Amino acid sequence: MTLKKTLTIAGSDTSGGAGIQADLKTFQEHGTYGMNALTVIVTMDPDNHWSHGIHPIALDTLDAQLKTAFSTGIDSLKTGMLPTVDIIEMAGKAIEASGITDVVIDPVMACKGEDEVLFPENVDAMVKYLLPNAKVVTPNLVEAGQLSGLGTLHTVEDLQKAAEKIHAHGAKFVVIKGGKQLKHEKAADLLYDGEKHYLLTAEKTDTTYNHGAGCTFAAAITANLANGQSVKDAVYNAKIFVSTAIAHGWKLNEYVGPVMHGAANKFQKAEVQVVEL
Repeated sequence: MTLKKTLTIAGSDTSGGAGIQADLKTFQEHGTYGMNALTVIVTMDPDNHWSHGIHPIALDTLDAQLKTAFSTGIDSLKTGMLPTVDIIEMAGKAIEASGITDVVIDPVMACKGEDEVLFPENVDAMVKYLLPNAKVVTPNLVEAGQLSGLGTLHTVEDLQKAAEKIHAHGAKFVVIKGGKQLKHEKAADLLYDGEKHYLLTAEKTDTTYNHGAGCTFAAAITANLANGQSVKDAVYNAKIFVSTAIAHGWKLNEYVGPVMHGAANKFQKAEVQVVEL
């Protein structure tokens, strides 16, 4: 039996809910063989309200990981937290040199629970080194506002404008994750293919146990692409997967609750509607 090989170039979430931990769990749930190249270790301080610590990996160590992974013949890959300009550049150049076309860029700019965007100076580097290599880019509202230069986004119309600007940077497909701040009665995400906009909606889940949802969504898209799905199908099925994971999120401790990465393979799946705008 041969499995499709999926790679995550991302950070380690010591609490296990996001980052490479979420990615590898999601890859496994989709029947692919997951590998990782670690870019940063994120820790949480239980004595200081779960505040995050950021510990980047040395460039030579990242380089060695990338050479190891790419030598195996990767079918699809995603990026997550890339904490410095140098790491962004190294990852972007390695992806370009690999020739892999099924590339999902999750432009992580902040940790869940942190109010400020981390490393805002990295935005220009993402635009230069990552977006031109992206088949799909999956920013949340804050990240889409940064990448598009439009700032705070509130409405579906804002998402459409931002998606068009991000697409102009080279990404072939743009998926903007609406989140709770979007003014919409449902949990809505926008997909833009360069010509048409599609709105994907599911029922909102009244929960704060959604840690790792963004990583899980992008990882599901990555695995779906490796398994031969079109981008639109990959995004649609990833939306079902992550919506179900959020619906079954659970409490880890007093500070955080992760999504349940295997929920879609254990429980009734969430219903997702797609409308062309």
